Amino acid sequence: MSTANGRIVDADRQAAQFRRVRDARQTEISEDYVELIDDLIAAYGEARVVELAARFGVSHATVNKVVGRLQRDGLVTSRPYRSIFLTEEGRALAERSRCRHRTVVDFLRAIGVSEKNAESDAEGIEHYVGEETLAAFARVTARRRKVAAE
Repeated sequence: MSTANGRIVDADRQAAQFRRVRDARQTEISEDYVELIDDLIAAYGEARVVELAARFGVSHATVNKVVGRLQRDGLVTSRPYRSIFLTEEGRALAERSRCRHRTVVDFLRAIGVSEKNAESDAEGIEHYVGEETLAAFARVTARRRKVAAE
């Protein structure tokens, strides 16, 4: 990986960059699941394995495996053949994830990306963008809103 001036990045810096991406990959599934569980509870009063499987396009076994991991991580509670509920920590993660998603969508929309593509692209970007970049997205979006309101 080289910089804009063609020089190779310092090994420690490069390792840190790759570590950040690996960490984001690890949390991406948890974030997506708790956000969808929260959405389903808000819409239907419950989140069930069958609904999660249908919406993620995966098998029931895959959902059960992820839900088991979410339980071990203290993000959800569930019993066999019952609904899945978020813990306080799970609700907080869902809210943070939702805010990140909204910030990325708003930024993409502000630079001219269609709503459909902004929603789709944000689904991946939201997990990998750093806090500094996310804050910059929010600033750009706020400035564009301010200009549009004037």
